Amino acid sequence: VVTWNVGTAMPPNDVTSLLHLNTGETNDVDVIAIGLQEVNSKINKRLKDALFTDQWSELFMDVLSPFHFVLVSTVRMQGVILLVFAKYYHLPFLQDIQTDCTRTGLGGYWGNKGGVSVRLSIFGHMVCFLNCHLPAHLEKAEQRKEDFATILHMQQFEGHAASGILDHDLVFWFGDLNFRIESLDIRFVKYAIDSNILSQLWEKDQLNIAKSTWPVLSGFQEGPLNFPPTFKFDVGTNKYDSSAKKRKPAWTDRILWKIKSPSVGLGTGGHRPSRGVLSVSQLCYCSHMEYTVSDHKPVAAIFAVQVST
Repeated sequence: VVTWNVGTAMPPNDVTSLLHLNTGETNDVDVIAIGLQEVNSKINKRLKDALFTDQWSELFMDVLSPFHFVLVSTVRMQGVILLVFAKYYHLPFLQDIQTDCTRTGLGGYWGNKGGVSVRLSIFGHMVCFLNCHLPAHLEKAEQRKEDFATILHMQQFEGHAASGILDHDLVFWFGDLNFRIESLDIRFVKYAIDSNILSQLWEKDQLNIAKSTWPVLSGFQEGPLNFPPTFKFDVGTNKYDSSAKKRKPAWTDRILWKIKSPSVGLGTGGHRPSRGVLSVSQLCYCSHMEYTVSDHKPVAAIFAVQVST
């Protein structure tokens, strides 16, 4: 899973390291989900993109094709794009593919903020990928919660297997979730980053706080934030915001997952349906500092999903 707020940037020439294509890890990867936010969505650009694939999607398709990946599904809502790729030989086992999108900008009328999803059955297990761009700014944490709850409520899929996002056996939730670091001033945040004592920032991270206080986030898991905050950088550099606004660094770009509780959706006699049980382990959770075209750094995660039948 990859998430990146690309802003108004043009695609870089090389995304092999972002997709971990030069590490040998991709030999074992079966599915790749890429969530982008703020892809150039000016009116004239959107008209062109309606007729032709946008440059970012074209780039990822071109790069992944030699590695035997094909585009399974894509969905776009203004600047929010989700692409799901899979190895071509898995295609017969990918079924019930559906997409949805929910606008939350301007009270639900504008798609600069919101969520887009691709859901599908992978070897009989219902999996949903949800890419979100939530409201910005430190004081909007409550609005982020409300928008996420709205997205979960509004997105509905056809069929009885999993009509809502949280009905799926496995949900990957990612994007520019825009959560900030509370209380601490910018000098201490930068000191903690420079001194590599990131753990002192974790307890003030709004999403970490919310995970234990918001019922809507119950069951969502995330790996440790062992990489520096991914926002906000001066474009073209690895230096945090030096403009007059001097925005405080934050882990705005996140990847979480949730496994459906075994107690939900039990079959006859109280037994879970014969699809089997999923277990998920995160093998990698990292940012990619080498990309400087945006004021955000992209974030990637690699998961091993095991099925016991």
